[in-house]
Amino acid sequence: MTSTGEERDGMGRDGPWWWERRRSAALDVGLGVVSATECAVEGVSFAHEAGIPVALGVLFGIVVGATLVLRRRWPIAVVLVAIAVTPAAMGFLLAVVGLYTLASSDVPRRITATLASMSLAGTFVVMYMRTRGDVEADGTLVIVLSVFVAVALTVPPVLLGLYIGARRRLMESLHERADSLERELSLLADRAEERAEWARTEERTRIAREMHDVVAHRVSLMVVHAAALQAVAVKDPVKAVRNAALVGDMGRQALTELREMLGVLRAESPKPASASLAPAWAGIFEDGPSIGELEALIGQSRTAGMVVELDVRGECPGYPAEVEQTAYRVVQEALTNCHKHAPGAKVVVRLAHRDGEVAMQVENGPCDGKAAEPRLPSGGNGLVGMRERVLGLGGVFVSGPTEDGGFKVSAVLPRER
Repeated sequence: MTSTGEERDGMGRDGPWWWERRRSAALDVGLGVVSATECAVEGVSFAHEAGIPVALGVLFGIVVGATLVLRRRWPIAVVLVAIAVTPAAMGFLLAVVGLYTLASSDVPRRITATLASMSLAGTFVVMYMRTRGDVEADGTLVIVLSVFVAVALTVPPVLLGLYIGARRRLMESLHERADSLERELSLLADRAEERAEWARTEERTRIAREMHDVVAHRVSLMVVHAAALQAVAVKDPVKAVRNAALVGDMGRQALTELREMLGVLRAESPKPASASLAPAWAGIFEDGPSIGELEALIGQSRTAGMVVELDVRGECPGYPAEVEQTAYRVVQEALTNCHKHAPGAKVVVRLAHRDGEVAMQVENGPCDGKAAEPRLPSGGNGLVGMRERVLGLGGVFVSGPTEDGGFKVSAVLPRER
């Protein structure tokens, strides 16, 4: 089915048969009535010239003119009918509207050019024959007049049809581009929302990890000291006072770190999570613990009664803040796990500075069976958090039991990603 260049002002299809809209059907029926009337009137003269009954000529004209109703469905057929009745000097409206419809439709241009040439030639021949027989004039004038009439009845509707068809196709192309752009914008919006949700999830995970590392280690030490305090409160009051002071120091340190983290979150809260938390956490990395503070961290565990050996190899060349903090948190969490699951065991912390990377290992032996079980709760998030930290920086993380019944945590962090 072909389509013409009439402007489309409706959406959807509500017309009968091959018409897309009722207005188009009404227009074509109206044109068909006018064309049939014209051809019926011209059929009277045709009947006299052909020597047939007038009624037959009128009926023939009505049938010929009514074919204009089919112009949207079969424009080629309508033009062929108009060309066929050209010798009978019939169907001028049929020819003009048919050529316009043909030119504005999606019919190949070579077919349009062929039929337009046939119509032009037919109109010229008919006009020439009739003018030469009716008017006594110079032959050149007759030819010029015939050419003028043929061109006037053929070229304008073809050019107008080509223009309307091109305009219609351009509008359809623009509509398609607009729809495509709308779909792309919708897709981009969905992807942006997915990225924002991913960023929020990442920040929630990072916050949970930071909270766990800060709270778990400090509170674990507080529980260990509290257990020791309970054990020596009556026998050794001096040691009990010292353990109580340590518990207080641990609690204050935990509260200080929590306040710092919550202060960062509140400072950046008016902005979207995806845009504001990244700079905030960058500040935490810059101000967070570093490899140089591992001695103090291990000293806290020693004070709590754990036997910890530190083995450092190589010179620390200085690492990015996030690498130093991650290394610190890995050792911190590993020591916390030793307090929870290996009371009384000997712990060895190894730190090696290599070209372009830093390696750390925390290994504990089996429990000696003498130390009291601190009964610390475990959520199973310590190893998961350490793995996420290390892998997030492009490092390697390995953990698992040792042959002698202990446990080992190893990690390697690159200096640069």
